[in-house]
Amino acid sequence: MIFDFNKDYILEDERVILRPLEVKHFDYFLEFSENEPEIWDYSVLHSDAAGKENLKDYIDFALSCRKKGSEYGFAVFDKLKNKFAGSTRFYNIDLDEKSLEIGYTWYGKEFQGTGLNKHCKYLLLEFAFEKIEIERVGFSADSDNSKSIAAMKSIGCTIEGTLRSTMFKKNGTRRNSTILSILKNEWTETVKQNLKNKL
Repeated sequence: MIFDFNKDYILEDERVILRPLEVKHFDYFLEFSENEPEIWDYSVLHSDAAGKENLKDYIDFALSCRKKGSEYGFAVFDKLKNKFAGSTRFYNIDLDEKSLEIGYTWYGKEFQGTGLNKHCKYLLLEFAFEKIEIERVGFSADSDNSKSIAAMKSIGCTIEGTLRSTMFKKNGTRRNSTILSILKNEWTETVKQNLKNKL
């Protein structure tokens, strides 16, 4: 299947629905943005949605990147709680080289640690590797964000290394980035089944 940035892809299983991110999701995310700003403590430019203006910029930036053909954002809907839970995104999409990254992921506090993230990642990885035939899916996290790194390792990511002083953090200091990935053969041979067993 050829990936089409103009097409609305909906990914779904028994727990979660991933719908293309739209302006209307601002209203659903505002409660997180205003009441749980610490969700974005490790955020950098364009990934910080804490506060009304930042949330608007976050969504506008994601939609502009989709128009450019470099990113594709999703709103995450938790079917169990019947509520929007957060957002995630394909980015650095390179269809010629068959690679992309998954990131800009955040969830409201009540959805963290509930298993929702594993369902989202399963659907995203399945789509990437099996529908649009990506060869490498990358991930990146602030090296100080041990919770995020542990979550990535738990879905089957391999740590490739650390890039030093890659970008500015919100507090003005520089961030070291831990780089992780899953390769297509790893998905097929072990990661898919191991992740499915955890759902």
